[in-house]
Amino acid sequence: MADTKHAPHGGYSPDMDARTHEATYQGFVQFAEIGTAVVICHVLALAVGGIKHAWLTAIFGVILSLVAGGIGAMAPSVGVRAPAAVGVLLLLALIFY
Repeated sequence: MADTKHAPHGGYSPDMDARTHEATYQGFVQFAEIGTAVVICHVLALAVGGIKHAWLTAIFGVILSLVAGGIGAMAPSVGVRAPAAVGVLLLLALIFY
């Protein structure tokens, strides 16, 4: 982050829009969280397919995680919880299938 000790405007220059900057950063963090959860779901789906030989379940898990990631991206109130729920289902499939 910027050195706020020497900056008279709290780290932002007068020509920067601080609210837009912070909103963009929050959007990036949310995208990174959702993307990480979707990738974890894909890894779990590959484990279900490779270890349990349940490739149809794995394909369904990948498709479901992509849909859940899209829902999480479009609905900020849901966020990362949608793909995390799919991850829990895939983990249960890996354990109990």
